[in-house]
Amino acid sequence: MSSWRDSLVSSSMTLRQTIEAISASSLQIALVVDENNKLLGTITDGDIRKVILAGKDLDVTAAEAMRKNPITSAAKTPRREILKLMRDKRIHQMPLIDDSGRVIDVLTVDDMLGAQQKSNAVVIMAGGLGTRLHPLTQDTPKPMLKVGGKPILETIIQSFIDQGFVNFFISLNYKAEIITDYFGDGSRFGVSITYLHETTQLGTAGGLSLLPKNISLPIIVMNGDLLTRISVDALLDFHESEGAVATMVVREDHYQIPYGVVEVDGTQIISVDEKPTQRHLVNAGIYVMSQKGLANIPSETYYDMPTHFAKLSKDGHRTAAFPLHEYWVDIGRLDELERAQREWPREVQ
Repeated sequence: MSSWRDSLVSSSMTLRQTIEAISASSLQIALVVDENNKLLGTITDGDIRKVILAGKDLDVTAAEAMRKNPITSAAKTPRREILKLMRDKRIHQMPLIDDSGRVIDVLTVDDMLGAQQKSNAVVIMAGGLGTRLHPLTQDTPKPMLKVGGKPILETIIQSFIDQGFVNFFISLNYKAEIITDYFGDGSRFGVSITYLHETTQLGTAGGLSLLPKNISLPIIVMNGDLLTRISVDALLDFHESEGAVATMVVREDHYQIPYGVVEVDGTQIISVDEKPTQRHLVNAGIYVMSQKGLANIPSETYYDMPTHFAKLSKDGHRTAAFPLHEYWVDIGRLDELERAQREWPREVQ
């Protein structure tokens, strides 16, 4: 079982190591402390995402990334006062400190209120052909391939259930009956599942045209071949705080050029950068869409998310990028499936 003590890090640890501590504690926060557990600062998911968006390396120290004056509470403060402060400041975690400034506990909103059910719909795109995984997908849709002893799609749904989501839509096309026979209406999982049947391949955005028109809350959209430990609460909070009509989850990807890159001015060599690494933010296949973001999606037409985001931006709508630092794997090829089968059981222990 994870403990708040798992979230303690030293100021000299790297941000990469800090991310591991955040994942270990499941609190979405790291507490930077000295050798006596005196609180020096905090690092939240949001702080890490700012570092990624700034293009900084994850090998910077915790001291460089931390908030040096975090909001804290004395351990003896009544819980109702702590909850009010957390609501006023819109924070989800509260470090409790003693008279010497040492951390003795961490409270979360869920600790005090209990995990709450979310009404936001979750849309999972599970209609792809999975051709890159043939012959495994010859008779089985890709989301039903097993990782960790159960179908990928079941793990995705259970992850959302664990975070309080109960209203699901699954977009289907290829081998649809295998998925509907397995999950039914969702009642055996304690949730509601509605199926969006695509008569042709509609792409990652086109299937959203099949949703009911009365959806008012932002929806979460996710490809059905992903395994991730993303905090959906953090994603929704980010979407709201950015005032976006659509948010795309992005992650850092890097590629090392295997040669020396030469910069020239005419024929004069200016510099030679030996085997540089290029870093980019890439689409992670997870999105949030507000009602305005769902408007004008063409029906019965192949339409993908990159095209939709480009159109929204062109039309003057606010779109946002949410950097992902949690575990993520896209099971699109055999080597990625094998990687997930090696790693995922360890990730969820």
